[in-house]
Amino acid sequence: MKIAYQGVSGSYSESCAKKNYPGCETIPCKTFDECFEIAKNDNKILAIIPESNKTTGNIGIEYLIFKFRLNIYAEHFYKISHNLLGIKGSKISDIKNVYSHAQAISQSSIFLKKNNLVEQVRADTAGSAKYVSETKDKSKAAIASLLSAEIYDLEILKKDIQDNQENYTRFLLLGKDIMQAENDKRLFVTSFLFKLKSKPAALYSALQGMAINGVNMIKLQSFPEKNSFSSYFFLCEVEGHIDDQKIKNSLEDLNYHCEDMSVLGVFEADKLRKK
Repeated sequence: MKIAYQGVSGSYSESCAKKNYPGCETIPCKTFDECFEIAKNDNKILAIIPESNKTTGNIGIEYLIFKFRLNIYAEHFYKISHNLLGIKGSKISDIKNVYSHAQAISQSSIFLKKNNLVEQVRADTAGSAKYVSETKDKSKAAIASLLSAEIYDLEILKKDIQDNQENYTRFLLLGKDIMQAENDKRLFVTSFLFKLKSKPAALYSALQGMAINGVNMIKLQSFPEKNSFSSYFFLCEVEGHIDDQKIKNSLEDLNYHCEDMSVLGVFEADKLRKK
């Protein structure tokens, strides 16, 4: 299995891929767009993408989900453990500047303030670890994964510095081919996009079918259509399999109110949803 991810070796996306798909071949990409593009053009390559974080919310890749409309095969709630990494021989007392992605810095704010460390925002966590390893400067450290420490031969100055010890990011595994999980006793999620017809109370009318059929909606997010401030798409996820009669009825009713609707995937819910 080949899996594309955004960032450089040691990123949390790569860590999530390796944990859930042991033995997979990982392919680093500079941008999320590149990940989607590669998976769109080659059905032998999948993409693993962070979609939202429990602490800081949406990552902001919804427009790419809309643009490429790849099929979602799986979701994985991966625990993000931030670690302070410095060059070999350094100590926390040596550190002045800390480099990382904006979200990692935000999620570790208590530790950074407590130790009077200066935040330096960079494009990604693993890239920050690579940068620190190349500077060989004891006053610089990175917030990144344990995999990054191993790859770039950095000292782990402090583990688990995130503010919230239950800091999970939801990752999606996506690909070109349409595949649907067999409907059985497992808990499923059905994910889809829709754009409503322009009429009063359109969203209210469109969602009535879900209420009538007893469908549990677990995500509803709007985002503007390209080059428009008045036309919106909705990314929606519901609990259940698309073959369930109540889901079928709800989607049929929803489609009546839509200009465009596209099913993105039917996949097993991550075990954390069952708790």
